[in-house]
Amino acid sequence: MLVMLQHIAHARSGDKGNTSNISVFAYEPEFYPLLKQQLTAERFKAHYRAAIKGEVQRYEVDNIHALNFVAHGALGGGVSRSLCLDNYGKALSAAILGFKIELPDHLVDRLRGMDSR
Repeated sequence: MLVMLQHIAHARSGDKGNTSNISVFAYEPEFYPLLKQQLTAERFKAHYRAAIKGEVQRYEVDNIHALNFVAHGALGGGVSRSLCLDNYGKALSAAILGFKIELPDHLVDRLRGMDSR
């Protein structure tokens, strides 16, 4: 079953200069292996289409079931230089929650914010 990331994880962000830092935290430990397998740096960058101009690095933080993404060239030159308000870090972290994850049927009852019937 395909579900939006928002039903299995939440995201936090920060930005500095032209770099956005977005962390994705699994709601349940059982969801974390799915994130590690499916939310690669390449797929993360592709999700934003042309909004991220530079490299994306992914760091795994296993002890808290999180992935941390550092997206270079993601803020249109930086918050103080850009007229594109939608590219700020918080907007980027909200956008990743629409990423689609393939969820095994046995985990459907663990989803958040979604009627699993």
